[in-house]
Amino acid sequence: MTDINDKLVQPSLASAPDQPPAAPLRRLPWQHLRQSLIAVPFRVRLTLLYTSLFSVALLVIGVGVHFAVAQALYAGVQSDLTSATQQVRAILNAVGLQSIRTPSGQLQLYLDRDFIQLFTNRNIGAQFFRLDGTLVSNTPNLEPYMLPLPPEALQLTSTNTNGITLVRDVNGVPVKSLITPVVLRDGQLLGFLQVSRPLDDVADTLTLLQQILLGGGMIALIVTGLGAMYLSKRALRPIEQITSTAQSIVRAEDLGRRIPEPAQRDELHQLTVTINELLSRLEQLFSTQQRFVADVSHELRTPLTAMQGNLEVLDRGAGADPALLKEVIDDMRRETARLIRMVNDLLLLVQSETHVALRHEPVELDTLLLEVFRELRPLAGQVRLRIGAEDQILVYGDRDRIKQALLNLGVNALQYTPPGGLVVLGLERYEQFACLSVADTGVGISEAERAHIFDRFYRVDRSRSRHSGGAGLGLSIVKWVAEAHSGYVTVASEVGRGSTFAIYLPLPEPAVSAGAE
Repeated sequence: MTDINDKLVQPSLASAPDQPPAAPLRRLPWQHLRQSLIAVPFRVRLTLLYTSLFSVALLVIGVGVHFAVAQALYAGVQSDLTSATQQVRAILNAVGLQSIRTPSGQLQLYLDRDFIQLFTNRNIGAQFFRLDGTLVSNTPNLEPYMLPLPPEALQLTSTNTNGITLVRDVNGVPVKSLITPVVLRDGQLLGFLQVSRPLDDVADTLTLLQQILLGGGMIALIVTGLGAMYLSKRALRPIEQITSTAQSIVRAEDLGRRIPEPAQRDELHQLTVTINELLSRLEQLFSTQQRFVADVSHELRTPLTAMQGNLEVLDRGAGADPALLKEVIDDMRRETARLIRMVNDLLLLVQSETHVALRHEPVELDTLLLEVFRELRPLAGQVRLRIGAEDQILVYGDRDRIKQALLNLGVNALQYTPPGGLVVLGLERYEQFACLSVADTGVGISEAERAHIFDRFYRVDRSRSRHSGGAGLGLSIVKWVAEAHSGYVTVASEVGRGSTFAIYLPLPEPAVSAGAE
């Protein structure tokens, strides 16, 4: 009986075409080698690299030395053969040729077969052949290496004074020969002189040289490898100490620890100093982040708690009392505006980190100053808010960002100015800049604190800032807006008498300004 599952599967199998299974992807040999090298410790890789480079240099030097020595030895053999040929020719001219008178009375040259015996060089043998290639005479030391005259030597003429050179193998020994024609003074070709020298000593010398180079190279590679391993271990020991210290810092979550600096003023010292500076920066950022999270949590909880209390007041019937209803709505409006300012500051801070491009459009700063003044009046309370100098100035930039920076300065001045105090907004020209200023008669800032007030999340009076709604972001945003417009921000303050913040924005070029007007 056929199973129903088989019936369901069989049609799909029958309808599917026969396809070969997909072949697995194969890695190339160099990919396997690369993967293997990645798994090797850095110390071993460094040792292998040093040894490989040294072996390549040693190979190049060895090949060069072997080639140079071989060329010098073979050049010496060729020089010996040439010198021996000249000596044999000198003996031939001195005693080898004798003149005799024939019965007819004519003088003929007679070749002395024993003249060649006068050549006494033990390493070189000489042979004299007639024009038909038959041997006439030879030195005794050439008996083991009797060489016939090669056929190509019979083609030599009296003009081929350089002769021919060739190497032949005799009983397993290479023999080099120099064959030159013997010519009389009248140009008559007398025969052929073959001077030969065995090359077994040259081969032995080159073999010994190869053995010395190979053996010395292997010893040098072993010494280099051990030395490279020792040096790499010693060189990487400070890095291992840095790594272990950094790992202990990570495991202990103690950013206050520092890596001991080495005594030598080298690259490792610079690396240690850089890592310690990085740890200091991380510690500062981490503590700042912790403080920021705590501050933002408190800042968000305070207005939300107030709004929740107002909602409970409304739920208990505050809507029936118009005066109480207005008070609750005003309170919720203030808390909502406070939350909106905080969210805007956080959003602008994120945009400054991501390098968002600012708009470049005409901005009438006097009109913007009046808008900021109107928006700050509901927040002034018992603090007097006024406008001081007010010039008509046009700049190019991002209107919203400039307004937010000025609002931050204004809110900051109102927060730190006690009831009955005075906050003055101003706008005037200063050289090639437009100066937006906010002056107050508040508590002031000490000289030590002025160096940090533009740092993110920094607050002069933390308890006062929490009460008034600041999270330490306003002044850092002011600085970023000014610098993003190619300007700058300054502060002048005296404890107990107040502070003056000023944003300097560059004025447009006259041609641009005239065109805009």
